[in-house]
Amino acid sequence: MSETPKIDAKLVKELREKSGAPMGDCLKALQEAKGDMDEAHVVLRKRGMASAAKKAARSTNEGAVGTYIHAGGKIGVLIELNCESDFVARTDDFQELLKDIAMHIAAVDPRYVGKDEVTEADLAREKDIFRSQAAATGKPAPVVEKIVEGKISKFYEEVCLLEQPFIKEASLTIGQLIAQKIAKLGENISVRRFARFKIGEPNYTVASAKVSTQEEAAA
Repeated sequence: MSETPKIDAKLVKELREKSGAPMGDCLKALQEAKGDMDEAHVVLRKRGMASAAKKAARSTNEGAVGTYIHAGGKIGVLIELNCESDFVARTDDFQELLKDIAMHIAAVDPRYVGKDEVTEADLAREKDIFRSQAAATGKPAPVVEKIVEGKISKFYEEVCLLEQPFIKEASLTIGQLIAQKIAKLGENISVRRFARFKIGEPNYTVASAKVSTQEEAAA
């Protein structure tokens, strides 16, 4: 039986600052990764996503509304971020997440919260466009469909908040960023809705996540 590798406390602290995970989890991840910082970060992210998946069905009827104003008052974002308790909603970690997501929305301008909110009409339109483009290259139908599938995945990444790479750390999607906070805070966290306004534009972006019947009844 192999011995558990000894991990320098400085490495644990560094991973803690990088990931936001508890010190104990950082130590275990570094031990599992045999001291490799990048691999340990991957371990933590996988655990965060697993933790988030387990908590995904839990109702989030508390939370906070946040704002972010950018570019000298030219762009503004209003967002509702939900969690399970008022206690967690008041924590620095939750408030930091709220601000980071609002700032990301201001910069990237997503159209939807997640994949589930993309309308059938929008999805059908994009598929038709991608299919026509791919077919014009003369490739056989099976290849065309694979190309369309790949472009739809890219489309989701471009327009869905949870699928977008976080502007402050491109190796993380917004969904993964939220998962990390879920693992740290021990509660389910979800983006309920957001609105983005830009001076001079005739329309503004409003997006809402689909709410489960259980959450609607508790609201």
